[in-house]
Amino acid sequence: MGKGGTASHLISRRAAGCLWRSASSKLAALVNTRHDTNLNPPIKLISTDFDGTLFAEFEMPPIPARIVTLIGDLQARGAKWVINTGRDMSSLMEALARARIGIQPDFLVLVEREIFIHDGMRYAGIPEWNEACSRDHAELYARVRPDVQKLYDWVNARFRATVYEDAFSPFCLIAGHNDDADQIHAHLLDYCRGIPNLTVVRNDVYARFCHTAYNKGTALTELALRLGIGSQEIFAAGDHLNDLPMLQTDRARWLAAPSNAVAEVKETVRRQQGFVSELSHGEGVADGLEFSLRTAGLEHLT
Repeated sequence: MGKGGTASHLISRRAAGCLWRSASSKLAALVNTRHDTNLNPPIKLISTDFDGTLFAEFEMPPIPARIVTLIGDLQARGAKWVINTGRDMSSLMEALARARIGIQPDFLVLVEREIFIHDGMRYAGIPEWNEACSRDHAELYARVRPDVQKLYDWVNARFRATVYEDAFSPFCLIAGHNDDADQIHAHLLDYCRGIPNLTVVRNDVYARFCHTAYNKGTALTELALRLGIGSQEIFAAGDHLNDLPMLQTDRARWLAAPSNAVAEVKETVRRQQGFVSELSHGEGVADGLEFSLRTAGLEHLT
């Protein structure tokens, strides 16, 4: 999950569909061009988590030049980049502006589930996916709302934590520390077993409810399917529990985690022959991406 406020980014269904079809056809043409590996890199879709993976809040610069240069070079060769984050639009745009990087994500997955494409001027939502996502969550949350106050009361009686509702979940959590978050997470998962399609998405001390059909992994696969890119041509990097759904080789052949990743993420990546860096945050992502490209046969990265 990410931090920040909410924003409404509306676009007509017809306009969004036209933008998406244009981007899809261009990338599909690129993917089908196999004869020049310099212009057709073996990794065609780069999926990076943001906070704790690409972006380090208290470092300067928060996104290191090494990973910016590497992603920019791959974009110039035809690869596409998606930031796959728990943040919402306004929060992510503010953080990217502060980072002052010279490259632009081609796609965004926001709040771990909504897909957006950059149309040259702004990010536009993908109507079919995002509308289905909103509808399915609304139907799910209607079943949850009668129990929300009891969940609030359970947390408040036992922990110093903040519980609240936002635009994306009727139950959101900011725990005082990770030990408390672990206990609350376990209780919420027990509750979810009684509600079909309900689960918890967790990042550090932050958590919220979500639908099991929508997460970073399913959104990444949906994006790849629309672009005609196979899992063997996808790189994914993450650091925390909410990244686990995309850190699976059926979604991305090339997996990486920085040194600051939590133990479960490192174990998941290693178990699937992915790369765990000795460097943190963006430097670790650069390590993993370079390793993956070399392993895939691209020796000269610049």
